[in-house]
Amino acid sequence: PQITTLRNGVDILVATPGRLLDHVSQGTVDLRHVEMFVLDEADRMLDMGFIKDIRRVIAILPAKKQNLLFSATYSDEIKKLCESILRNPAVVEVARRNTSSDLVKQSVILVDCKRKSALLGKLIADNKWEQVLVFTRTKHQANKLSEYLQKIGITSAAIHGNKSQSARTKALADFKSGAVKILVATDIAARGLDIDQLPHVVNLELPNIAEDYVHRIGRTGRAGNAGEAVSLVCVDEYDYLKGIEKLINRKLDRNIIEGFEPDPSIKAEPILQGRGGGGGRGNAPRSKPQGQKREGGSREPQKRENRTHHGDSRRSR
Repeated sequence: PQITTLRNGVDILVATPGRLLDHVSQGTVDLRHVEMFVLDEADRMLDMGFIKDIRRVIAILPAKKQNLLFSATYSDEIKKLCESILRNPAVVEVARRNTSSDLVKQSVILVDCKRKSALLGKLIADNKWEQVLVFTRTKHQANKLSEYLQKIGITSAAIHGNKSQSARTKALADFKSGAVKILVATDIAARGLDIDQLPHVVNLELPNIAEDYVHRIGRTGRAGNAGEAVSLVCVDEYDYLKGIEKLINRKLDRNIIEGFEPDPSIKAEPILQGRGGGGGRGNAPRSKPQGQKREGGSREPQKRENRTHHGDSRRSR
């Protein structure tokens, strides 16, 4: 179907780097007349190890064209990428570098890992939250939490890489309409979500990359609207919390809910990046992506959602 569409000609082509290079190698796409090149989510592209593929695509495109680069964070890596592919670019910023919105009230609730789901249920019920986006670190935990919430009478849906695009679209539509109160998502599945006036974001598990925290809470507090971001943090995640606070240059308020006080006898353990992992050993350096087969047969970097399981497929548009 893609080849047929390309043969008929298109004005706008939206592609992932690997699939685009597949079509180039098969001679099914002609990029000689491209007038504008847009690199979207550049920070995620770098994080997923696509920089070599991006440079290959740029080398194929005409030298004379307009280049645009979009990124939710502006790290030193992104700055270097800009300098290498853009010529005297105009820079447009809608927030300070790697900062969280001032309109988002951020707080931390300290709780034992095994009691996070129960505490979330209590917070939703006690505060009468009607629309909450909840982030988990793994697809397994997203499913597990959504099933738990359903059992206690709170409508919820999960979106992640193992869900079909139609299932994700339906879950998001139900969430926006109010048919589903709680949307549970992994980081990659939630990229690009735009939900008007989303009041609450909850981190059931802190991300192991501090910049992802900024992405997560950026789903709320948009377009002048106030928002609230609550992180449920267990002892295993204290180093992650320190990394996040260092990045956003502020210390987050820490709270304890009566009846859910952390057990002082529980000691921190290394993060479990597989099923049900709870905490961590701080912001560990990004591991180099492992090669895996792409549909077209060539090698493609493994996508990150957790470090021992395959992550989400790229976001469909």
